[in-house]
Amino acid sequence: MSRGSLRWRLLLAGGISSLVAVLIAAALLILLFERHVASSADNELNVHLDQLIAGLGRGPDGGIAVVTPPGDSRFREPLSGLYWEVKVVPDGPTYRSRSLWDFTLTFRKTAGDGGVKQVSLEGPGDTDLHGLQRSVVLPQRLGGGTVEAVVALDATELQSATRRFAGILVPSLLLIGVLLGAAAFAQVTIGLRPLRTMRERLARIRSGREDRLGSALPDEVQPLATEIDSLLAARADQVETARRRAADLAHGLKTSLQVLSGEARSLREKGDKDAADNIELLADAMQRHVERQLAQARLAPQIGARAEIAKVVATVLRVVERTPRGAGLTWSADVPEGLAARIDAQDLAEALGNLLENAARHAKSTVVISARAEDGAAHLTVSDDGPGIPEDQFDAVLRRGGRLDETGGGAGLGLAIVGDIAEAWGGTVRLESNAPGLAVHLILPLAAEG
Repeated sequence: MSRGSLRWRLLLAGGISSLVAVLIAAALLILLFERHVASSADNELNVHLDQLIAGLGRGPDGGIAVVTPPGDSRFREPLSGLYWEVKVVPDGPTYRSRSLWDFTLTFRKTAGDGGVKQVSLEGPGDTDLHGLQRSVVLPQRLGGGTVEAVVALDATELQSATRRFAGILVPSLLLIGVLLGAAAFAQVTIGLRPLRTMRERLARIRSGREDRLGSALPDEVQPLATEIDSLLAARADQVETARRRAADLAHGLKTSLQVLSGEARSLREKGDKDAADNIELLADAMQRHVERQLAQARLAPQIGARAEIAKVVATVLRVVERTPRGAGLTWSADVPEGLAARIDAQDLAEALGNLLENAARHAKSTVVISARAEDGAAHLTVSDDGPGIPEDQFDAVLRRGGRLDETGGGAGLGLAIVGDIAEAWGGTVRLESNAPGLAVHLILPLAAEG
């Protein structure tokens, strides 16, 4: 899956969004739990503070004292983490819980309105305390005056509770993240399935098993499939129109060239042999060039084209065997049934016709036609036992626009046409010297199984 893949982009976006969502959820949940723990601690401290203030009274010496301290046993355990202290302001005595031992809290200044304030204090052993402080005006029965009362607990306990919660929360969120990733993968896979279906249908169209994408696609994809089908239909119509026009042009030009050849014969009968030879030479060259250009004009590879090589070979071979030159040769064909190339049958017949005509023109006695499938391609070979072509002229034989007199031996233009047909269908033509003779290999893409 490449970085330019739509699937990769969707999965990346889904993964990032899921990760961000999990991180935000983790932060919010931890913050909410921390506030919940703090609120619960404040409620507990507020109860202790109320008990502490309610327990104020006159001591044995007649002064203010904590007659009834809060009942939590931790206040009586040294350095337990839960403490209280009462101070008569401004310069009165100070009372503190046994849990503070000999440590004295540093009070914060308050507004003196009797309200409860949250305070952060330094506790025994350099600990941080979270507490509630309240300023109380004593009634006259207790002698009046003001006292500051504070109840505090070790803040480490709050942090420990938050850490324990986070330790439980993180694995759960990781599991949720994995589930979200799996859900994103499933969503992307299901969402992109119509595109895979279109790709498979296009592959079947290219291989010739279907000619249109059809329907039965999601509403978001169906308009695209409809446009592609319309384009395929228009393309097929254009190709058919071009073929008809090429055929009409070929008919008109060949008729004119036949008339010109007739005029050359008339001149020869009148004794003007040189003029007749020149006209026939020019007419023959013109006809070959016209045939090549018309062959190129007709070449418009269609999606889904498929040609059964054995059937085309049999059809063309029957025609060539009936020609005066072909009737005197021995023809051998070894083409497996079912071997199909991705090419229009008419174009394959034209290419094979050129190859067999060249082979018949130069063979001494035998022409062999064979075909095989190799490396995803159909290899069609036409071999003869004629004089062959020098290897240094192979390129000239297949050169575009080559003239007959550039190749020698009457071959070349027909092979150039075969090269044009092969190139148009994504294939190649390769020549090989048989010593003696020439082997021409026409290599075309294999058609998919029907």
